[in-house]
Amino acid sequence: MPDRPRVVVVGAGPAGLMAAERIAPHARVIVLEQMPSPARKLLMAGRGGLNLSHSEPIEPFLERYGAARSWLEPVIRAFPPDALIEWAADLGQPCFVGSSGRWFPRAMKASPLLRAWLRRLEDQGVQLRTRTRFLGFAEGGVRIADGSGESVLRAEAVVLAMGGASWPRLGSDGTWAPVLAEADVPVAPFQPANCGFSCGWSAVFADRFAGEPLKNVRLSFGALSSRGDAILSRNGIEGGAVYGLSAPLRDAVASGVPASLRLDLRPDQTEADLAARLARVRGRESLSNMLRKALSLSPAAIGLLRECGEPPERAPATLAARIKSVPVPILAACGLDRAISSAGGIEAGAIDATMMLRARPGVFACGEMLDWEAPTGGYLLQASFATGHAAGLGALRWLRSRSA
Repeated sequence: MPDRPRVVVVGAGPAGLMAAERIAPHARVIVLEQMPSPARKLLMAGRGGLNLSHSEPIEPFLERYGAARSWLEPVIRAFPPDALIEWAADLGQPCFVGSSGRWFPRAMKASPLLRAWLRRLEDQGVQLRTRTRFLGFAEGGVRIADGSGESVLRAEAVVLAMGGASWPRLGSDGTWAPVLAEADVPVAPFQPANCGFSCGWSAVFADRFAGEPLKNVRLSFGALSSRGDAILSRNGIEGGAVYGLSAPLRDAVASGVPASLRLDLRPDQTEADLAARLARVRGRESLSNMLRKALSLSPAAIGLLRECGEPPERAPATLAARIKSVPVPILAACGLDRAISSAGGIEAGAIDATMMLRARPGVFACGEMLDWEAPTGGYLLQASFATGHAAGLGALRWLRSRSA
């Protein structure tokens, strides 16, 4: 109907498209995307199997959001993992729980889900405009730039879903931050999240082992630990096990506190068991052969033992203790362009319970634009979808209040 109110959604990622879907049955929706095609970061996330959410109970699930739990909890409870998985199934993308407890579409890709989703939105009348950049606010709408130049697009409500500042080549470049700051919206500085760290490897070690995995290890930082796989990069270390500790490591490095990871190369074996296995190897074997034959350590793991600190002693007990606690120096977090996600963005106090900006009535925000972070494992996408759901419903409430 031509007299229905118009809502502009800025950003065609998971949060923006979810907001558009919630609004579309009740209003005309235009989705703006600065890239040539929508949801590029979602498609990238789906290359190794699209991890939509996690199956763990809701209480530990919510704890994954750290300091942001207090304001994210009602948002996620209103659109929890079960609701997200049901939504995917309704798009013809049934999901399963993997051995890690994570939810994946059976297709193990993002593209089938995205195609079905875009068809549904098109059927709802949602209009998608790509190669269109948000420039700021205007009286009664937003300022935009596209192939025709700059113009003002009228809107009765606006939903901002422009992403954080990681993966800028996919569209999440954070260039909106100064625009919102000028509009009196408090924005916390961006920081890398779920990121790798530089460790100051020697050239010899970096040349030989860059790109090599460390399988099934445990990393510890203070009282915190994370288990999984890590990858040796040319400058340092990254991978899922590292990302689980990236927030406290990043904050420690930023504060100037010397940081060091403790890496357990054999978390399923006790120190005594390792020492017993090492003692059975004949003494004339080289250290590398001793570690390979007794414990099946990879060349990369053996190289790491030599790289981190003084060369380990051959005494079985001493060597076993080092294997269970390799000191890995942490010098700096990687840059935003290499981080999986970002922290920082619109501060929690800048939005109300409906996701509306307190400084801009009728403007809502969602997704990674907001200042929250979480580990990988489905928590990032879950909160993006859930905040998009909340922002869409918030925009509808605003429209209804204006028409009452």
